[in-house]
Amino acid sequence: MKNYYKLLLLPLVLGVTSCELTKIPEDTISPDAYFQNATQLELWTNNFYAQFDNAENAAGLNADDMIDNSLGDVMMGQRSAADESGWTWTRLRDINYYLQNSYRCTDAAAKQQYDGVAYFHRAYFYFIKVRRYGDVPWYDQVIKTTDTHLLYKARDSREVVMEHIMEDLDKAIEMLPTKNDVVRVTKWTALALKSRVALFEGTFRKYHGLPNSEEYLKLAADAAEQFISQSSYKLYEEGTTPYRDLFNSDSAKSEEVILARTYSTTASVMHGVQFNIVNDRCGFTRRFMNHYLMADGTYYSAQPGYDTKEFVNEVTGRDPRMAQTVLCPGYVQKGGTAVTPNGLNALTGYQPIKYVGEAAYDGANKAFTDFPLFRTAEVYLNFAEAKAELGTLTQADLDKSINRIRKRANMPDLNLSTANANPDQLMKEYYPNCSSANQGVILEIRRERTIELCMEGFRIYDIIRWKEGQQLTKPFYGCYFSGEGEYDMDNDGVNDLLLYSSDKGSFKGTAKKLGTDVVLTGGNSGWIHALGKITITWDENRDYLWPIPASERVLSGGALTQNPGWSDSTSFD
Repeated sequence: MKNYYKLLLLPLVLGVTSCELTKIPEDTISPDAYFQNATQLELWTNNFYAQFDNAENAAGLNADDMIDNSLGDVMMGQRSAADESGWTWTRLRDINYYLQNSYRCTDAAAKQQYDGVAYFHRAYFYFIKVRRYGDVPWYDQVIKTTDTHLLYKARDSREVVMEHIMEDLDKAIEMLPTKNDVVRVTKWTALALKSRVALFEGTFRKYHGLPNSEEYLKLAADAAEQFISQSSYKLYEEGTTPYRDLFNSDSAKSEEVILARTYSTTASVMHGVQFNIVNDRCGFTRRFMNHYLMADGTYYSAQPGYDTKEFVNEVTGRDPRMAQTVLCPGYVQKGGTAVTPNGLNALTGYQPIKYVGEAAYDGANKAFTDFPLFRTAEVYLNFAEAKAELGTLTQADLDKSINRIRKRANMPDLNLSTANANPDQLMKEYYPNCSSANQGVILEIRRERTIELCMEGFRIYDIIRWKEGQQLTKPFYGCYFSGEGEYDMDNDGVNDLLLYSSDKGSFKGTAKKLGTDVVLTGGNSGWIHALGKITITWDENRDYLWPIPASERVLSGGALTQNPGWSDSTSFD
């Protein structure tokens, strides 16, 4: 039976920043009467899990790898100080309120465990804030309404905040239980988060010219290595399509998934990822598809005429994860028997099948497959990338990280010397800011990360930390077609797709009108050009951070400074 988060039946405190930090639900709970036992600590800390992304938000986050009908504020350049909504602090107040009152519990073991939960979630909360805004005010206490010097203080430097995050994570690692648990944070979840946070910070600092990048890269590598050497987690490898099965399973595969957001028909908590893929016309981009190697480990870009291969030829003989992630010839939906041909429903023609389960889940909010929040493959990728960026990566390091992922996919090993001696020119084009003695292997690790973690909420933030924002402005290209006519998209010998410009005649399959249903770069031939009327720009001096809300700057009397490049309606500098 699936596990579920217990619901915390306590009112949430809502409001602007000052209220969020000071308001205590004294009409409902008195700290003197609460925080007395393990059950009460558990119920209070269960509330913290709500800060994790839901499945729809993470799986549907657009970047250069996948798009849909609504690109979102970042891609569309619609962020503004007037509308910024991420400056919320309710969850932090709940966490700090707990930490100020957990001493009342006389059960030392329970207090240690749930204090660890609180430190983990405070670290996670602040990581999201730093990732979004850079400098933010650090609070480790519940603020009284009379504490105006704290309520309206200036932002602390990201250096100070990151130090506190690392301190909280170290406490969590020490306090949390070691028993694996797919629905509650443990020591292993804290180590996984530390590797994620430190890698983000280390690479952000390295590529954005900030100091102390190596310090954080070492922390990332050490946390990941401790996880790898001490935990019992491994990759899920059962069956012939383990990667696909990992993501369309009703219950999280606990040998690999460290923590999951769980869904349940019994609790009426379901998600719509499967529905959204079809109805939002989600499509992988050609840039993403070009990341997949050939099945023999050679670069796809080394194939003669690789850029003008039509769909069936393009997807034949590739990394097996492609057919477990993208609708390819021979695809049969879980629980079904009929092959689903590629009818170009996706904007680019490359339709995701990741997270797609049985047909019963096709409707809006009908899916109850668990959604992985932390999994072992990410920790392996974090370890390899941190070591590569430090310049300390060895072949043995690759063998216990990247090559385990490749083995699961039935792909040849990555060789350190070979990768550095012969970098893929296409990857160099996709990541122009990557240049070092380890360039080749770093590009290969980025390739693996792009493929392995797609639709898990990482890509846009990887682009940000690598300072590759200009890659978001590239055209969204899809499948290539040599001209009008009929196509056999599932390679069964029967044409099932017609591209036409004036008359589809008596064709019985899927028909798409050129210029209306499908736009090709050359008019009647070329690559699908999705969302071609949209122009995306990226300001290198501004867009790697979000704006501070103008309303909060006013409340602070100007103590909160604005992020570089952003303007607002206040009179403060």
